[in-house]
Amino acid sequence: MNEVLSGEKISKEDFACMLGDESMKTIYLIGGTMGVGKTTVCQQLKLKLDNCVFLDGDWCWDAHPFMVTEESKRMVMGNICFMLNQFINCSAYDNVVFCWVMHEQEIIDTILANIHKTDCEVKVISLICDEESLRKRLEKDIALGLRTLDIINRSVERIPCYNKLQSIKIDTSNKDIDVIVDEIIGL
Repeated sequence: MNEVLSGEKISKEDFACMLGDESMKTIYLIGGTMGVGKTTVCQQLKLKLDNCVFLDGDWCWDAHPFMVTEESKRMVMGNICFMLNQFINCSAYDNVVFCWVMHEQEIIDTILANIHKTDCEVKVISLICDEESLRKRLEKDIALGLRTLDIINRSVERIPCYNKLQSIKIDTSNKDIDVIVDEIIGL
């Protein structure tokens, strides 16, 4: 408590611990273009963090045929915010990991405006990589039948979008998954 009495600024986490409230949750919003490694990184992050739950935004509108309309975009945003709030409000989880393409600041801002952030630390992260690394990853997925050929140009076109976002950038080019995950945990 001496820090408080001396007028020094202390972190939100330290203040919560001083009060005996260690219930602060961490919410990781992780974006990146298709093929950058979001899902792989987040699955590993889920395993390394205590009491962690993971939601991939793509799961919130996984349909056949896949249709992007104004109505389906509103629906997926509602689904995402509802699920994130359910996880945030559940005492079983200390860490909530969410990934989605999130290539526009408006998407991030909408999510942030509609989730319960009280007693939460929110980390907005963009995974980025160089074009060559991205092409190699996507070509591997195409060869395995996991993606179609048109994904390469669509994904490469989005690379510059992430430099404009208010997010922490983590370059995944030529990095092992564990290195990337440890970098995120260290933020």
